[in-house]
Amino acid sequence: MEGAMNVSTANAVSPDQPILSVKDLKVHFALGGGFFNKVTRHVKAVDGVSFDLKPGETLGIVGESGCGKSTLGRAVLQLITPSDGQVVWLGDDITGLPPKTMRPHRQNMQIIFQDPLASLNPRRTIGDIIAEPLMTFHPHLNKTERKKKVQQIMEKVGLLPQMINRYPHEFSGGQCQRIGIARAMILQPKLIVCDEPVSALDVSIQAQIINLLTELQKEFGMSLLFISHDLSVVRHVSHRVMVLYLGKIMELADKDDIYRSPKHPYTQALISAVPIPDPDLERNKSSIVLKGDLPSPINPPSGCVFRTRCPYADEQCRDIVPALEGVSFSNDDVTPSHEVACIKWQNL
Repeated sequence: MEGAMNVSTANAVSPDQPILSVKDLKVHFALGGGFFNKVTRHVKAVDGVSFDLKPGETLGIVGESGCGKSTLGRAVLQLITPSDGQVVWLGDDITGLPPKTMRPHRQNMQIIFQDPLASLNPRRTIGDIIAEPLMTFHPHLNKTERKKKVQQIMEKVGLLPQMINRYPHEFSGGQCQRIGIARAMILQPKLIVCDEPVSALDVSIQAQIINLLTELQKEFGMSLLFISHDLSVVRHVSHRVMVLYLGKIMELADKDDIYRSPKHPYTQALISAVPIPDPDLERNKSSIVLKGDLPSPINPPSGCVFRTRCPYADEQCRDIVPALEGVSFSNDDVTPSHEVACIKWQNL
């Protein structure tokens, strides 16, 4: 009953308000060791992330493997319990809610996984797989009504309705991802977390899936958190881009601003590595090569976590943890929509 009241209240949230607000979110995993397996260290997978997501907006989340992208997405959905911070969904604080209280919210929050085949039950037909959310949240529907809705969403994602009784192993990787998208879309959720949904697919199939997600977003108006390490894909699908490094936000801005004028040295390095389709331009472009490896999230560097690989770091970067702040081009000109966590960016 409490969950139903929360959802009802959330539906009254003004369209001008963010659909999702994440405030200083942290996810630290305890590591045992020593006598009696006592906790001695923590993996700081997500370490103080804050952002808002507007209705119908796509926020791209990029960074190297191990920077906390997938953990952040799962923590937003409460599939992982945050260690600290707050997740506000449609005006309700859902942080750490018990499963029964959280359940009514889940029909509006879905996820598309990285490995399309591994995310599907091989013993069930795709009709049963896609219909599972309906059976959970709309048990009043009979078998005929469920089948009709499943076939309708199958057509939306580019699958033939007559395939409804086939099994996942009978489909290609791209088709399996379309099945996963259909399962996520069957309830017409307000938010979908896309956890590297095209990284396991061929380039030509990637474009088809990206275009499909874009078309579905235009039709249904859902918001997307699009997680990827491919900046060219993120640029195509996102409205804004968030750059993560060791669980912290390095830069957050509109996609055009961040690709045209990246401020953080890490963002500059990532964008310089994006291939250019023109062979002559690709051959003559200058790339920024970062030295060293990603530090361990168990023992991150003091001050700015990027300083050990930053070509501009000095003693100041060792002592000061940079705040994520709006870019200021002069004393009177501040752009809050372009935020950077670097105390030296104006000198770069």
